[in-house]
Amino acid sequence: MGTGDVYDLGCGNGAMGDALRALAGGRAVIGVDASPSMLEKARMVKAYSSVSQADIASWRAPRKPGLIFSNAALHWVGHHEKLMPQLAEMLGKGGTLAVQMPHQNKAPSHRVWLGLVEEMFPGRVEKMGTPGVMAPVKYEELLSSMGQFRLWETEYYQRLVAESGSHPVRRFTESTYARPVLQALDEGEKTALIKRYEEAMHAAYPVRKDGSVLFPFRRMFFTLTM
Repeated sequence: MGTGDVYDLGCGNGAMGDALRALAGGRAVIGVDASPSMLEKARMVKAYSSVSQADIASWRAPRKPGLIFSNAALHWVGHHEKLMPQLAEMLGKGGTLAVQMPHQNKAPSHRVWLGLVEEMFPGRVEKMGTPGVMAPVKYEELLSSMGQFRLWETEYYQRLVAESGSHPVRRFTESTYARPVLQALDEGEKTALIKRYEEAMHAAYPVRKDGSVLFPFRRMFFTLTM
């Protein structure tokens, strides 16, 4: 990590604030998020030197950062071919860009939402409105020539449960990945889509006797040090 400030891009409610402060070694830790309500929660953590409301796509660091960190946020920001090099170019000498994003879009939990909505309501949902990441090789091609680049993925297994009558994976994805899909539909259409999605999830992720599902979720990580 370089000598500059530490930025937490998409800091949300400040969940990573304490860990970043411990890592910062006395450097300023700044939380950046587009949501005023999330920033208010981040302030309550008291781990940040300051917080800043900004759209990540147009955000610029006022000084060369020592670390730009982003945990589970950049998949909501489009145009990664431009965004990632743009972030890297802000770093000072020895500075690091550290990113974690879900990489689950090809799994049944995610791709079935898009497949079904296109089958049932063609043209109603713009695919690019849903969160996404590029193929891992694209990040390597974009960034490896800029500095020391490392890239890896890890699949985490989560035990999901839901209220009776709902598949746990549906409850897990509908408020995150599937939110743009469901927002494009009226109530009757949502009900029909969810019914079909639940049927597919029971086949892809069988529910155990206790009502739970052991759900594999893949995440991508990369670091670039200048």
